[in-house]
Amino acid sequence: MLNVRMLFSCLVDADFLDTEAHFEGGENGKRFRESGPPLDAPAALSALDRFMDKVRARRSADNAVLDARERLWRMCVSSSLASPGLFTLTAPTGSGKTLAMLKFALEHAARNGLERIVLAVPFLSIIEQTAEIYRAVFKGFPEHYVLEHHSLAGLGIEEAASEAGSEVERGRRLLAENWDAPVVITTNVQLLESLFSNRPSACRKLHNLMRAVILFDEAQTLPQGLVVPTLAALSHLVQGYRSSIVFATATQPAFDVLDGAMRKKWALGWQPTDATPGHVGLYAALKRYEIIWPSPGETTSLSVLADEVCGEEQALCVLNLKRHAEEVTAVLQRDAGEFDAPLHLSTNLCPLHRRAVLETVRARLESGRPCRLVSTQCVEAGVDVDFPAVFRALAPLDAIAQAAGRCNREGGLRDAAGNLRPGQVRVFEPDVEGTWRKRYPTHAYFQATEVTRSLLVEGGSAGLDLHNPEVFREYYRRLYDVGKPEGQNPDFQAAIDGVDFVQVAKLYRLIEKAAIQVLVPYFPRLGQFQELRDEALGQGIGAKWIRRAQGLAVSVYRPQVGTPAWEALIPAKLRHGKGTSDEWYIFEDRNGNGYDEVMGLRLPQSQQILIG
Repeated sequence: MLNVRMLFSCLVDADFLDTEAHFEGGENGKRFRESGPPLDAPAALSALDRFMDKVRARRSADNAVLDARERLWRMCVSSSLASPGLFTLTAPTGSGKTLAMLKFALEHAARNGLERIVLAVPFLSIIEQTAEIYRAVFKGFPEHYVLEHHSLAGLGIEEAASEAGSEVERGRRLLAENWDAPVVITTNVQLLESLFSNRPSACRKLHNLMRAVILFDEAQTLPQGLVVPTLAALSHLVQGYRSSIVFATATQPAFDVLDGAMRKKWALGWQPTDATPGHVGLYAALKRYEIIWPSPGETTSLSVLADEVCGEEQALCVLNLKRHAEEVTAVLQRDAGEFDAPLHLSTNLCPLHRRAVLETVRARLESGRPCRLVSTQCVEAGVDVDFPAVFRALAPLDAIAQAAGRCNREGGLRDAAGNLRPGQVRVFEPDVEGTWRKRYPTHAYFQATEVTRSLLVEGGSAGLDLHNPEVFREYYRRLYDVGKPEGQNPDFQAAIDGVDFVQVAKLYRLIEKAAIQVLVPYFPRLGQFQELRDEALGQGIGAKWIRRAQGLAVSVYRPQVGTPAWEALIPAKLRHGKGTSDEWYIFEDRNGNGYDEVMGLRLPQSQQILIG
């Protein structure tokens, strides 16, 4: 099926480009768009090395941390000499993985004549941060050398109401249609769902994955029910199209234990090469925190937890559910003063709001001001913050490790005598009664947490060593044994066996699609909200409106018709009077407290969806 999609991609992209050239042309015939710049790997490597020299000159991290980052860098250079294939890149948080995997990709592309680097990440909170770093590396290179393709791309350009800005954004959108750029930064959803799609607009970029280095950051986020077919498709990209796949993470999934399950359906298995063969030593060198595990049966009420967080000048507290995070934040708010008000982060906040919160967090941490951040999982993967103390609700082991990676990230904490000291990570079991639905966002999340719990019981008073990669290998082995990824999603497997392109595209979903987008009145952007609202209700919405609205949108489960939550929403009108949208709605803030400056969107009686 992937072979068919690749051929389909070549055909439909050529058709799109030819049709576009016809309508852009004139009396002299068709006018084809200008192609994106080619990958100049030697020049890109020189730029990256110069950038790293500047980074090394201004870093103030502990010497052990700096040494570990240099070791990772050298490992990536050495491993890049290999031929195209499957690779894992395992490195602890704070080891400089973002730039090290770019170094691997560029060296590997230069040696093997590969034409493109594609970086896929699971969450928007990571993608903006990574894109900013990569743009800084390639500053001065041709326009769109680093091409972003995700829902928030181009927001800054479009907000700058200038003719030049809009032309730059138009160029970005055209190149994003078929990924015609040397470095592409996108989401797992965009890349992987395209690999299983049947739509021309999604498939037309697939042929540009040939002869490419494809990097997956935070690779542990793949849903279990889709792991085996996803790995099979990626393995075929390597075998059939001379691409390289790199799975980079601090908590490397033991996907190789699924090799046998893959070979039952597909001849190609999953036996990657370790691009960081010395990563065990990196974990040992980057022990920057001590972790306190709960005793068997020990629970902590959310009010007591709030008191403990309040006892720290700077602390991050990560909970599994939004309502738990809101409850802890509310307790902290009652006792907070003007200068130590708690901060809150979840996907109840629109992207522009989340960006502002993280900017405030970093400013407080750098200045030494009180900073207490209460968050859901959206803070964990790839968000560069550095707290001396972290509290984490019991969760899947990889989630706990990601939260711990936000603790003493630079290894620079010191005691009163000026000696280096470790950060403190405390794992707790929230005192919440009820079924798993009252305690965890999904059943898969609950199941993975139970695997963590079983390992913890076996570990006894010593707990689990998050600096030992073998602990994670055993965790994933048990998780796959319990979850049986190869047996999940039988309808999807039947669609593959039946070569049913339509059904495969329908069933391959990384994110729950039962969500709607709600335009919210985030106060610092109230003028922008009002402009978008008036345009939607007066003139209708279209693709351009949706792009402008992304930064002020919150995803929620569709409320039941007739409930207060439903009544608070106004369906957005489609352009040309074709009815209303069933995906986009506008929040009507009748009582003035529906979109909170701390908590974000608070629809009454609504369940909301965590998408990262």
